Formats: sequence, structure tokens, C-alpha cells
Amino acid sequence: MTRRLAIACDHGGYTLKKAIKARFSDIEWLDLGTDSTESVDYPDFGDKLASAIERGEVEQGIAICGTGIGISIAANRNPAVRAGLCTDTEMARLTREHNDANVLALGARITDEATALDIVETFLNTEFEGGRHARRVDKLS
Repeated sequence: MTRRLAIACDHGGYTLKKAIKARFSDIEWLDLGTDSTESVDYPDFGDKLASAIERGEVEQGIAICGTGIGISIAANRNPAVRAGLCTDTEMARLTREHNDANVLALGARITDEATALDIVETFLNTEFEGGRHARRVDKLS
């Protein structure tokens, strides 16, 4: 069964989005834009990704902007989303294990491509631990 994830970015994240999709070509991507480096507003794309999760189109997604901050704030406005901004693989592992994050946020201007691809790999291959963490995650809803 092919895994399906959403991916969305603003103009600052466009190049990294293309690299992620190329590296993880075995994933069925619901690409929510943007489709160029022309200036757009990151809240629009964070909202598109969050809405896709809320509607059940996908269970997880990746959101990218220049720093990852703005698009993660936008996505996290939706109660169906737990977006974690990660700058290294340890953060990616912990945001999945402890926070059951369903959205990985990346900053294309602050994280080099090779590191970002490692972060995505870790995020995709790490399971939620549950246990004591489940009680805490439940309080986020």
C-alpha cells in the first residue's frame, strides 16, 4: 500500500518541496502548492494542509516556508493538526514519539537540503510511543 501525505509550501519552500518529492517518490503526494518561487502568503498554504488533514484526505503532511515558523503557526490553528517545527533529526524523532505530530514543519532558509531530507526520513519512520505521552497529547485537543 502506498503511503499518502500532503505537502504544502510558500515560495520560500518551493525548491525544498521539489527535493522532498523527488527523494521520497514512493509516497503519493497531495501537493497543495505553491508551484513556483513567486511570492505567496504562507498562511494560505498552512491552512490548505490543515484542512486536508481535518477532512481526512491524509493523516500526515509536510509544511515548508522560509523559517518553518509561520507555516507551522498557520497549520496549528486547526485543532486537527499537531505541527512540529524541526531543525534536526532528534527533534523529528521526538516530535513523533512524544507529541504524535502529524505535520512536519521545515524552514528552507535555515535547514540545508541534506539535513531536511534526513529530518523527513526520521519523521516518516518514527512511531508515536503512546503510554504516558498519550495523556499529554490528548490534552492538546
